[in-house]
Amino acid sequence: MLPKNISKKYLENLLKNERVSGNIPQMNFELFVALRYLFSRRRQTFIYVISVMSILGVALGVGALVVVLGVYNGLTTDMRDKILGANAHGVVLSHLPSAFENNGELSRRIAGVPGVTAELPFIYTEVMLSAGNGVKGIVLRGVEPDKAERVLTLLSRMQYGSVRDLEREGAPGIIVGAELARRLALAPGSRVNLLSPSGQKSTTGYSPRVRPFEVVGIFKTGMFEYDSSLAFVTLSAARDILGLPPDFLSGVEITVSDVFQADKIADSLARTLGAPFYVRTWMDMNANLFAALKLEKFGMFILLAMVVLIGSFSIVTSLVMLVMEKTRDIAIMMSMGATSGKIRRIFMLQGSIIGIMGTLLGYALGFALGFLLKRYQFIKLPDNVYTTDHLPIIITAPDVALVGVSALALCFLATLYPARQAARLNPAEALRYE
Repeated sequence: MLPKNISKKYLENLLKNERVSGNIPQMNFELFVALRYLFSRRRQTFIYVISVMSILGVALGVGALVVVLGVYNGLTTDMRDKILGANAHGVVLSHLPSAFENNGELSRRIAGVPGVTAELPFIYTEVMLSAGNGVKGIVLRGVEPDKAERVLTLLSRMQYGSVRDLEREGAPGIIVGAELARRLALAPGSRVNLLSPSGQKSTTGYSPRVRPFEVVGIFKTGMFEYDSSLAFVTLSAARDILGLPPDFLSGVEITVSDVFQADKIADSLARTLGAPFYVRTWMDMNANLFAALKLEKFGMFILLAMVVLIGSFSIVTSLVMLVMEKTRDIAIMMSMGATSGKIRRIFMLQGSIIGIMGTLLGYALGFALGFLLKRYQFIKLPDNVYTTDHLPIIITAPDVALVGVSALALCFLATLYPARQAARLNPAEALRYE
């Protein structure tokens, strides 16, 4: 007895790979039966509901993966931009302090290396900053104002003032971070004192070197470490407070054309300069941070992939129950000439269709939520904890492809056992009591 929801003539024609009469195009036999079982279940409501829940489970897993990986990319990119805004892409250092005496020639050699876009001589030290509301240890960086904006992007987007205001008459200027200014109640025009730990020799011994400065600018990166303990002055002011010779430098900061190729450009630069110079990149100096973030991304992917796995378990349940329900149908099709391979492919296709539908629906959910998050920014973050005040999201093609491939692979694996059991069915045993 042929199942009611399958035409006998159509089924015979499909099995013989012939065209159906009329203008209906020929359809693959396995695909035809899989679609009929999937969408024509008036009498198997429970199985139909399980299949719908399987699709929704896969969709939720895929959508969650797309959004979470997009948020991770957004936060990581924002953090990387903040780090690169306060630091250069690379730093040229030397084992010998006297190696930077001929700074002009060194700058020309650095600028001549392919991939290097800008260079900035700097002095790096730690001093004490004293103001009317307290004392704070800070990292002091001496820079050249006319070159600084091309290398350090935070100095081109300050809250108040300009880096060129460092060069002024009277007390030298200083640029401080927003958190440091808030803590010590500093504003443009405030007077502060810098105390150098190196000190200066006097008749009573060594005493701290103290110089007055005037706040001419305030910057904000969004990263507490920089905003609370970083300050900028000119090279001459830094040498004066430290008591250093006129040509002294701590190193030369550089920017490159491609931040992700910084390590290769740094190797080329190191070979060009030779000893005693060496080059460190932003990748080297922040390797532990980005390695931890990468590990977190992998952990989040595995955790959320479990949601897709739960959806694939529902596919197993749905197909096993369908095989049990359609035992007579399978036996009749095998009696009419359908091979065990065709029967296996019917159920594998059915599970794969569920996976494809769930993945596409998940993509739609993930892209829609990602668009809303990016446009309306309705999820706010405390800016004193995170580097941004909203939830950033960047959805990339490799992540989308990885999520889709993983979901489809899990759904396909879920079809193997039910399809194998259906293909092993013995028609005579199945029809014995019919």
